[in-house]
Amino acid sequence: MMRGVRTATLAVATLAVLLAACATMRGEVEQRTAQGPVAEDVWGYAVLESTGRTPSFDERRHWDNQMDQKISDYLRAHPEFANSLEVAAFRFNRRVTMGMTKELVLLLLGPPLVATTEPARMEELARRHWPAIKAAGATEAWAYPLGWRIYFKDARVVDITQYLIR
Repeated sequence: MMRGVRTATLAVATLAVLLAACATMRGEVEQRTAQGPVAEDVWGYAVLESTGRTPSFDERRHWDNQMDQKISDYLRAHPEFANSLEVAAFRFNRRVTMGMTKELVLLLLGPPLVATTEPARMEELARRHWPAIKAAGATEAWAYPLGWRIYFKDARVVDITQYLIR
């Protein structure tokens, strides 16, 4: 009897976890964050959009080698940045973070799908986060796949948002 109760309890608990997981996979993602997209995710999405399939192992390896070379070249050309605290997010995680320059964002993610300096368009991209982004002094916004928006003040990232409908 006790074993049957435990099994039933475990089955109900497992079902509840699975239902919760399924519920979180639908809907939308809207976030404001200090860490933005990872370069490999943006690249992988671009491959999927253009070919209808995910990148192969060889394509990933080739892309990884190319990215390593780009990053190494940049760090050789900018030795002052090679010793900064932000280098880990750039070199190892390949993730856009607050404070990065436009040059680093372009190196990691490539050109944006959309770039704008128009406040009305920036407000549209920022959605409910616009008051905080405007207060940060953002003067330009770049949009990338997977709903990522990167906001700049002069040449530095001052905010990052994501809005994605799944």
